[in-house]
Order: sequence, then structure tokens, then C-alpha cells
Amino acid sequence: MIRILVNDGIDASGKKMMEDAGFFVSTDKITQDDLMTKLNAFDAICVRSATTVRKELIDACPNLKVIARGGVGLDNIDVEYAKSKGIIVINTPAASSRSVAELVFAHLLSLSRFLHDANRNMPKSGSTDFGKLKSSYAKGGELEGKTLGVIGMGRIGQEAMRIGIGMGMNVIAHDPFMDVVVLNVGSQQFPHTANIKSSTKEEVLSSSDFITLHIPSLAKPAIGSEEFAMMKDGVIIANAARGGVIDETALLEALNSGKVGGAGLDVFENEPTPRAELLVHPKISLTPHIGASTEEAQLKVGTDLAKQVIAALS
Repeated sequence: MIRILVNDGIDASGKKMMEDAGFFVSTDKITQDDLMTKLNAFDAICVRSATTVRKELIDACPNLKVIARGGVGLDNIDVEYAKSKGIIVINTPAASSRSVAELVFAHLLSLSRFLHDANRNMPKSGSTDFGKLKSSYAKGGELEGKTLGVIGMGRIGQEAMRIGIGMGMNVIAHDPFMDVVVLNVGSQQFPHTANIKSSTKEEVLSSSDFITLHIPSLAKPAIGSEEFAMMKDGVIIANAARGGVIDETALLEALNSGKVGGAGLDVFENEPTPRAELLVHPKISLTPHIGASTEEAQLKVGTDLAKQVIAALS
């Protein structure tokens, strides 16, 4: 019987699909260190972001036929090396796109109206400083009519563009590998498409009121001191892509100087222990890497992953 290890969890529907296909599915977590000796008992492994599958683990498990990643990025897997060994590598790039994009806008809206800070301070001050707080948070802004800059025009970036267009924003984007994307932003009853051409990175940075990043991990941060210097004063930026895409030291400097008006962070350089300055900064809206963590996304990830694993092992 084909044996599958689901090491970072999966929606029950996905597990059932693989079991109904005749596979044995284990959801008992095996630690990263123990995988070296225990993974070879399985034909396939399904992971999210917590488990890494590197060259050494691949070499230790010659029985491995499939590596499946529930989610978009594959930076925790040595993909090319696995393929060179004849292992099929799978991911689910479309399943969580909407969930991540919606979280980005939750951060942008929270920061533009100071919701993140009001929720910290109102319980502490009670009714005694209500008027003072109201005055402090009375200078928020709307997203309509503002320019949204999207860096990375893949599936999640495109969902962010759709939401931005739907909110009446002017959307510009940059991607070094794509020239243009055609978005369906209308309804079935009122179909409408929008063409978003790739602008230069410099244009997006200098023209945007809000910036959201949807790019993979890179050798160095995509946004550092040089990039912050190009931005409008008071820009609001969101990162729900990967920790390290933004230089966090440069971000803190830009926040403290007022260059950046606010930052929404779902990912961090040192997960699961983000640096303390980020966690307490009044201009940062925080979430603990939950971009894809909606019931709808988990269902789509589980069923999409299961379908691909069944096809690969059948």
C-alpha cells in the first residue's frame, strides 16, 4: 500500500480523498530531525511551511516519490534537486490567493484608520481618554482614489489588484517576469476586464500610496533603505509574502522617521520569534503568518493537494 505522510496538517476532506483512493495517510507529526530516519517508510510527504525537505533528507529517503507543498512558495524544498532524483514536486499556488489578498487589505484598512492602535489603547485608557483618542485617530484616510502598488504580478498579486480596483484605487504593478496581466474584475452579469501593464519597480515605489509585496524569498531584501527613500512620505506597506523580503531594520528606521506611515506584517525574518521592536511598534499592524489560514483556503488547499498527489501516485 502506498504510504503518505502529511506532516504539517491537511483539511479532513483532503485526507479522506487520499484514503478513498486506497492510500495509507499518516497525520502524526514527525520532527524535522526524526525525518532523516523515519521518512523513508513513506512514498510521499505533504508539507506546509514548517517542514523543510532539503538535499540531505532527499538523499536519506530513496523511496520518496512525491513531495507536496500545500501553499504557494517552494522555498522550503530543494525543488530542482528533488526533480533530478525523479521525485515529483507539487504545490497549490491558486488555493489560498484570495485569502492572502484579503488579509493584505485588512492590514491596509486597519492602518489607514488606526484600528490596530485603537484596539491596543482603548482597553488601557477606558472612558477617561475617549475624547483624546477620538482626536488622535480622526486623521485617517480612504483607499478610494489612492494608488496601490503591487510588486509581484502572480496569482496573489492579481487578487490584490482585483480588490484594489473594486475599491476604486488606481492600481500599478511591477514584475520582472511579466509584461501584462488581464484581470476579470466584473461580475457574471456585468463582465469587465482590466489590463495591468508592468511598470518599473522605481515607478511603483515612487508613485504608490499603498504598497503590497507578493514575491518569493530572495538572496537579499527587495525593500531596503534605498527603496524606502524612493517612496512617498507616509506610504503604507504590507508584506504577506515571505519574511526577509523587507529589511526589517530599514523598515523600523523608515517608520520612526515618518517616511513610512504604517506597515502591515504577516511574515517576519525570524519566525516564530519576531524581533520585539516590531511587536510593540505603534505603526505596525501584526498577524502571525495567517495569510492562507481561512476555512475556505484550507479546504481548497487540502482538496487540490489531494487531487495532485493521487494523480502522481496512481
